[in-house]
Amino acid sequence: MAFTLCSRVATPLLSPSVLRRRLPLVGAFCVLSFGFSNLFVSRTGSALSLPFAPLLRSTFGSQGPARNVHLIKMEGNSAAVPSIVVYVTVPNREAGKKLAESIVKEKLAACVNIVPGIESVYQWKGEIQTDAEELLIIKTRQSLLGALTDHVKANHPYEVPEVIALPINGGSVEYLEWIKSSTKD
Repeated sequence: MAFTLCSRVATPLLSPSVLRRRLPLVGAFCVLSFGFSNLFVSRTGSALSLPFAPLLRSTFGSQGPARNVHLIKMEGNSAAVPSIVVYVTVPNREAGKKLAESIVKEKLAACVNIVPGIESVYQWKGEIQTDAEELLIIKTRQSLLGALTDHVKANHPYEVPEVIALPINGGSVEYLEWIKSSTKD
């Protein structure tokens, strides 16, 4: 589902009402994974008309004077440390809050967002399973991935917890510096 919503194909795969209901969670995943500029582009390369496009233009000011925002692209000449976003699913709010607090307390991450309302469909021990879950979105240094993975495995209720890391290719200099200063070396 997420792939079809995030693809560059202009063919309408879902009705607008279904898209609006699913867009917040799937859209958040797509934006985090692919960036907004890669979403909803037709085969000709022009942006599709989206019902929320005027809101995005007014909110993010894509047509207007450039804002004084300090952004950094993660390249070799950057002083920022390589950073990542890590996804971990948990069975419920209590487990998520306990794990998130222990991760931040141990300085394995600067921030953990807890996103409710995830429904996961997966195969486990030969059977298709469907479970309500919550998603932890963890921002940390790339160098802490091994220690973070070990911590999740030791403190997670699942036999095989999900730990998936995506690189942060750029962002606010101040935020990336905050990730660095809020995590252990």
